[in-house]
Amino acid sequence: MMGLMQSGITSLADMIPIQPPAASSVAEGVDKLYFVLSGITIFFTVLIFSIILVFMIKYRRRSDDEKTVETHTPLVVELTWTIIPSLICAVLFVWSAALYVRNGRPPQSSTEIFVIGKQWMWHLQHVEGPREINELHVPVGVPIKLTMTSQDVIHDFYIPAFRVKKDVLPGRFSSLWFQATETGTYHLFCAQYCGTSHANMIGWVYVMTPTDYAAWLAGGEKTESLAQQGERLFSQFGCNNCHTAEGNGRAPSLVGIYGKPQKLQSGETRVVDESLIQAAILAPATVHLPNYQAIMPTYQGQVDAEQMTQLVAYVKSLGSEERNGK
Repeated sequence: MMGLMQSGITSLADMIPIQPPAASSVAEGVDKLYFVLSGITIFFTVLIFSIILVFMIKYRRRSDDEKTVETHTPLVVELTWTIIPSLICAVLFVWSAALYVRNGRPPQSSTEIFVIGKQWMWHLQHVEGPREINELHVPVGVPIKLTMTSQDVIHDFYIPAFRVKKDVLPGRFSSLWFQATETGTYHLFCAQYCGTSHANMIGWVYVMTPTDYAAWLAGGEKTESLAQQGERLFSQFGCNNCHTAEGNGRAPSLVGIYGKPQKLQSGETRVVDESLIQAAILAPATVHLPNYQAIMPTYQGQVDAEQMTQLVAYVKSLGSEERNGK
């Protein structure tokens, strides 16, 4: 044991690594739940099969004339093997549900990065403008929200060290968030079979100190921000002819609309999020607002996944920019 301590090995997990080191704020909670589930599964598997083996030997039929004696299970035994598993299941459900809800809600202060999955690469773009292919640079200790969509088939964004994984679907947006706790370089995978070169759809996440991250942002190629690119597309497609900032156009104003509930002509009330914005662009008839004529054309086939993220980023930016008079 002293030899192990002196060599820097302090636990069985260090000797037999079964998973990457935890490197995010959610990883520890996920690991605890995983080990508890595994422990309970192993315990009851061993217990049940041990009892079966003992009973097979002890109560086996020793002759053809031997008859089984009729038995009655005591009520206390019935209650015990009903109540205990029920309590275990209830505790595990509450624990996992709380973990799922907490890990599914990014903090308000999260830095947003847009992700597009395509055969067979990851295209990532920071709101400040820098683009990356199969690489993601993030600062340590800062919550990061990934807003993701696919250009072709179903992909799955998976960072094992952060214990985060989410399907990336064509035609809709999904999101996940993480907060890296350790600087370093971590694997990024596609965890959904997406075609012949699926195995090559890999990348790296570089977690940097805030100072190094700021230097990386400043040292990259100077490009328009994602919102600026979306504003240019907004004008290019003529959207500003109807969606005026003052709200006196033939379509509703988009200033400050993101994140707020809107009542549709169908009577349904929906919150304006990435998916609703996308539906309004590709299938406007499904999100028709009352008091406005159905004049919005569909841009299906004209707007690709990358342009969609730019338009979404622009609409999201309108509220704070317009309210501040920018």
